[in-house]
Amino acid sequence: MKSNLLYQLLIIIASSCYGILSTIVKVAMGNGFTSAEAVSSQYIVGFILILLLFITTQRNFPRISKSGYLIIFVSGIFTGTTGVIYGMSLEYLPASLAVVMLFQFTWIGMFIDCALNRRLPNQTESLSLAFLFVGTILAAGILDVDLTNIAWQGWALGFASAVSFAIFIQVNSHKVEGVSTIARTFYMSFIALILSSLFLAPEIIWNGKLLNEGLWKFGLVLGAFGTIVPILLFSMAAPKVGGGLTSILSAMELPVAIIASVIVLHEKLTILQCLGIVLVLIGMSLPTVIAQRKAKVKH
Repeated sequence: MKSNLLYQLLIIIASSCYGILSTIVKVAMGNGFTSAEAVSSQYIVGFILILLLFITTQRNFPRISKSGYLIIFVSGIFTGTTGVIYGMSLEYLPASLAVVMLFQFTWIGMFIDCALNRRLPNQTESLSLAFLFVGTILAAGILDVDLTNIAWQGWALGFASAVSFAIFIQVNSHKVEGVSTIARTFYMSFIALILSSLFLAPEIIWNGKLLNEGLWKFGLVLGAFGTIVPILLFSMAAPKVGGGLTSILSAMELPVAIIASVIVLHEKLTILQCLGIVLVLIGMSLPTVIAQRKAKVKH
C-alpha cells in the first residue's frame, strides 16, 4: 500500500509541474515573446536537458521490442500534440475556458481506460469525476466568461487537447520492458521536439531569440517542468497506478495552475474558485481514501 501511495504521489507531482506552465508562458509573453516561441523553447531546451542526462547516465542505446517502440512513439506524439493543440486553442478561447476544455481529459481518460479493459466506471470513479467536473468549472472561473462569441474552432481545439492528453496518459501507463525511465523520456522528448517544430516556432534557434534575447531562461523552466520531470515521473509511476486513476490524480494540475497565477501574476481568487479547488482535491482523494478504508476492513 505504501509503495502504491508513493507512485500516486509521483503522479500528483508530475501533474503539478504541468500546472505552472501556463503562468510561465504568460510571463514570457509579458517579456515580448509569443506563446508559440515560449512553447517551442520548452521542447528544445527540454530535449537538450534530457540529452545531457541520457549521455551521462546511459552507456548504450537500449534494445527495444516492436511493441515498446510503438508505445514510446505514440507517447511522444501525444506529448507534442497536447502542447501544440492547447497553444492553438488559446488563440480562440479565454484562458479559463481553455483550462476547462483541457480538463475534460479526466473523464475522457477514464472512459478510454474502461473501454480498453472492457469494464464500467465503478461508483468511486464516477463520484470522483463528478467532484472533478463541478470543481473544474468553479475553480477556472468559467461562470464569469461570456460564451456567446466563441468560435467553433476554439471548442474543437480545446476538446482535441483534452483527448490528446488523455491518450498520452493511457499509452504512457503501459510498461516498456528493458528500457530505463531516462531512455524512455529521451526518445519521447525527441519525437515531441520533431512534432512541435512542424507547428510552432523552431526559428528561435537561428534568429537569436533563444540565446541572444534571453528566451532560454523561460525555456529552462518550461523544459524542466514541462518535459523532463513530468515525463520521467509519469513513465515511472503511471504503469504502476493504471490509466484510470492516473487521469483522476492528474487533475492536480488545475489547482496548481490557479495558485501559480495568483502568486506570480497577481490574478484575483474568488470564493467560488476556492470552493472549486476544494472539490477538485476531494475528487482526487476519494479513490485513495476509499481504497485505504477497504484495506483496513479486510485486515
